Order: sequence, then structure tokens, then C-alpha cells
Amino acid sequence: MNNLPDYTAKSGKLIPVWTLEVQTLPEETDQILDAVMQVHPLSFGRYKRNASISAVGVETAQPEAGSTTTTHVEGFEAGATETYPVVELKISIERDLAILEKVMDAILHVHHYEEPVIFVREDWASRANYNVASDNPNRWWNNGRGLPDKVG
Repeated sequence: MNNLPDYTAKSGKLIPVWTLEVQTLPEETDQILDAVMQVHPLSFGRYKRNASISAVGVETAQPEAGSTTTTHVEGFEAGATETYPVVELKISIERDLAILEKVMDAILHVHHYEEPVIFVREDWASRANYNVASDNPNRWWNNGRGLPDKVG
């Protein structure tokens, strides 16, 4: 048995998913997630609207003649380098083309770029054997520390 579909452990299993990694402005992550939530719950176990958002980095490009930038930014010279803040928003969905189409359409509709950078990967996601009453001392409700402080 060397196939991920056959993986079984006391702790849980693995399921096939697509991971979507969307490069976007930090202030647009909620808008994208809200749009996706209209077509998919972004479930992970018993939680919805699951996503991860990286720390702010930068993206860079050199727009060519005839690009949206050279068309809409007065005085912008084709080939000049531009650099902007960016985060990577990651979500996962089940491997279903109809669902992928709806999620991609939702993202493309609200994204600020005409050609957003979106990577779609075939991945495997863990699903734990859920036990809300677990006495495992490492679980947040048993470890004495509780949940981390909320960011937002």
C-alpha cells in the first residue's frame, strides 16, 4: 500500500483537494473570500471560510505596450518595472471541475487585476478523526494556553 487514497491512521485520513493560491493586495483578501463563499463554503472539517494569508511581500512586473497599465496609467512607459505589496491567499476545495469553475469565476470577478496570478495545485489535505471531547493534552482546550490571540 503506497497510494495516498489508501492512507489510514488512527489520527485520520487524507483527501484529494485542489489548493488555489491567489496573489492579491492585502486589503482585498476579505472581498475575495466573501465572493468565494457565495459559491463554496471553504470547509475544512467542521469549520467554514478556511484560508491562509501570507505576510505582506512584494510583487513586481514590467507591463508591455498595450497592457492595462500602459492604457490606464497616464505617462507609464512600457517595460518599466513596477512593484506593489502582495499577499498569497490560499484556499482548498474538493477536486471537482464544476466547483473549480465557480470558485475561479468568483475570484476573477472581484480581483483587481485583469490577469490575476492564481496557482492551482493537486494536493492532499488531512482530515482528523474529530473528537470534540478529546483529552489530548496538546489540544488548545486542554493545554492551559487556549486559543492564540485573534489578529482581526
